[in-house]
Amino acid sequence: MDTRYLRAFVAVADHGGISAAAQQLGYAQSSVSAQLKRLEADLGATVLVRAGTGATLTEAGQRLLPHAREALGLEERMRRATRGDRARLRIGAQESLAHVWMPDLLVALEYGAGGPASRVDVELTVANRSRLEQAFGAGELDLVFQYDNGVRALGPHAVVGHDRTVLVAAPNHPLAQQEVVTPEQMLAYEFLVAEAGCTSEMMVDRFGRDLLAGAQVAMIQGSLSALLRLAGHGHGVSLLPELAVARELKEGELVELRLSERLRPVSIVAQWRPRLGLAEPPLHVLLDLACRADPLPEVSKTARAS
Repeated sequence: MDTRYLRAFVAVADHGGISAAAQQLGYAQSSVSAQLKRLEADLGATVLVRAGTGATLTEAGQRLLPHAREALGLEERMRRATRGDRARLRIGAQESLAHVWMPDLLVALEYGAGGPASRVDVELTVANRSRLEQAFGAGELDLVFQYDNGVRALGPHAVVGHDRTVLVAAPNHPLAQQEVVTPEQMLAYEFLVAEAGCTSEMMVDRFGRDLLAGAQVAMIQGSLSALLRLAGHGHGVSLLPELAVARELKEGELVELRLSERLRPVSIVAQWRPRLGLAEPPLHVLLDLACRADPLPEVSKTARAS
């Protein structure tokens, strides 16, 4: 099958219409239409419904899309391999991990910590959980780092680290004056989580919902930075991975509240696509670097021992 047909199909799916796809690809609209018709003839199925305002995927088209992206990615990797180009590794990470942890790993990879096998061009995408899962499922990312949310990952994956879960507030928050904070004391104060699917909301769901049933939960539509600034100005408390607030705790902009009920560490999980060709060796170098940079190595040792 001619990959030009797949490229035209993916472009229409991404841009919502044949005209926009043609403009992006640099083809005449009639050429893109012809390529789509040949694709449907080759497949024996209709993959697009054309309308005056654009084009939408049929059910067959929706099933085809992730495979089309994967095929185009494979074509690019083959071209790079035959030209002797550097491999490309498309990485996704939740903002809490990209905030502190990921930069050190990528710098180590760039400076050849894994020897010749670490030579790779990296593209980093920072987003919330739902966006990362969507991009990974669509074949737009090769490797994703996320905090464990209790849902078993499909395909190759591994726990590469652990992080503490901490409850934080501004130094002048009333609860900051308490030696120990009970769940009952928290009910009178606002509890901050960022947009749906982000790390802080997942942390609440997994580790804090039982403790905080009935608390005033405020959804912050924005980034982790916005949530931290609000918490730092005394507008509420938040439950977050320690990596996300390491700088703020060190600078005294936020303080950790000591809960009467201990919170368990959370795992950092890497999930990757198989058969990445030239990118396979640097991917495993990066996974090894991640394991060596485990924020809580003692938890990993205990897990391996058990």
